Amino acid sequence: MTQTRLEHTNITVSDPARTAAWLAEVFGWQIRWQGEAINGGFTIHIGADDHYLAIYNPNVPLVPGNSSYTMRGGLNHVGIVVDDLDAVEARVKAAGFTPGKHADYEPGRRFYFRDHDNIEFEIVAYD
Repeated sequence: MTQTRLEHTNITVSDPARTAAWLAEVFGWQIRWQGEAINGGFTIHIGADDHYLAIYNPNVPLVPGNSSYTMRGGLNHVGIVVDDLDAVEARVKAAGFTPGKHADYEPGRRFYFRDHDNIEFEIVAYD
């Protein structure tokens, strides 16, 4: 069987530069590409050599969404694996976000937080 992996996810944000700045600060990611995108929008690809988040803004007013957990096709959260959960949690707090929903169950420890755009992130470390 051919090996598969997730390369990227594209999400809409209010300010790609602002989102890229905190992603770089918290996770140490680098901007891989940025430029014009579909419908006159702007996108920044930020991550590592083999995976990234594409953070997009369509250059039109955005409308707040309902709970993604009850919306067909909703993005419920973005899961990110880290080596040092405590260090990343400290950087999340320093970036101005509030960690919550801490859990410690097989196969690892985790916490969640929401960013400026109310996007939920799950941060997990496998022991």
